[in-house]
Amino acid sequence: MMPRPLDGMTVVSLEQAVSAPFATRQLADLGARVIKIEREAGDFARGYDDRVNGLASYFVWLNRSKESVVLDLKSADELDDLKELIRTADIVVQNLAPGAVERLGIGPDDALALNPALIYASISGYGSSGPYRSKKAYDLLIQCEAGLLSVTGTAQTPSKVGVSIADIAAGMYAYSGILSAVIQRGRTGQGQKLEISMLEALAEWMSQPELYAAYGGAAPARTGASHASIAPYGPFACDDGTVFLAVQNEREWRRFCTQVLGDEPLADDARFANNTLRVTNRVALLAAIEPVLSRLTRDEVVGRLDAAEIANAALRDMGGLTGHPQLAARHRWRQIDTPNGEARVLLPAVTAQWQPVMGAVPALGADTTRIRGEIEAMRESRRAHNIM
Repeated sequence: MMPRPLDGMTVVSLEQAVSAPFATRQLADLGARVIKIEREAGDFARGYDDRVNGLASYFVWLNRSKESVVLDLKSADELDDLKELIRTADIVVQNLAPGAVERLGIGPDDALALNPALIYASISGYGSSGPYRSKKAYDLLIQCEAGLLSVTGTAQTPSKVGVSIADIAAGMYAYSGILSAVIQRGRTGQGQKLEISMLEALAEWMSQPELYAAYGGAAPARTGASHASIAPYGPFACDDGTVFLAVQNEREWRRFCTQVLGDEPLADDARFANNTLRVTNRVALLAAIEPVLSRLTRDEVVGRLDAAEIANAALRDMGGLTGHPQLAARHRWRQIDTPNGEARVLLPAVTAQWQPVMGAVPALGADTTRIRGEIEAMRESRRAHNIM
């Protein structure tokens, strides 16, 4: 078996909720040992729901392959235990409340003084400076602040994205930033501080509609399941259901007209000569498409779209995702252990020559006794070698 990229590395994470746990779970997938520091009450994501054999779906998703250690960081002795772990860690990740790690004396500057080769990643809502630095941040609120709700939903109703997209964006940038820092440390031997804000992560993902609005004079309209700036792109009613389709360029538009709609003159209609015009004349465009597709069954429309090499999709619910034939054909599902039995989860999205770690979800404090024993051994080793 090929070694994993992060085999032998240790991550200490003061994490809760979604963003930091998502980043560190992916580090664990790559072979890193992830020591999750929890309060006596535990990461509050443990209590978000109880849908997976009595465990929270969020927690099962985000915390496999980790070790759970309960420390009371208000206790000087237990805070010193954490500092001992930081001395020998490769990476620290934290997303505690703004200023919390600094007040404890384990902020990035304090940690790098203990361990100059450390990579220290901090995730927050708005960053460590600026007028919003102390403001509480949750996923929906960041979706609001980043303008996401202004372009999502129907013309009448702005809507949030149905997953924790601001947390996921921040977690992904923390993950990729940490991997970049590991590469750089391999060249320089030096550690560094990384800072990721949920607002800045999601704002990057909002760059296209921001550019569209800033240079076009108006923001993209909310168009429900249709695309705000590409047409035709979205749901279309058939005789017995709905088909989603996407036309991306003028070659596809011509094939769509001739092979799907059977209307060759439409391909040369000046109102629809390019995507900008099709969006501008969307009402007329839909009036030309909808009567044709509504007379056909869904299977007939999909057959024509596939033959014309026009992208299309089924609208699946969660049961449809669980039973998706493509995921089954590619053997993407695995069973992992949890404190309450096995759970079925997806493999990481990157397929490589190494095998990802698919370890158990830890019970709260499951590893405290063993790791505190390791901490004491670290202290004894430092004393024996007269290392302060």
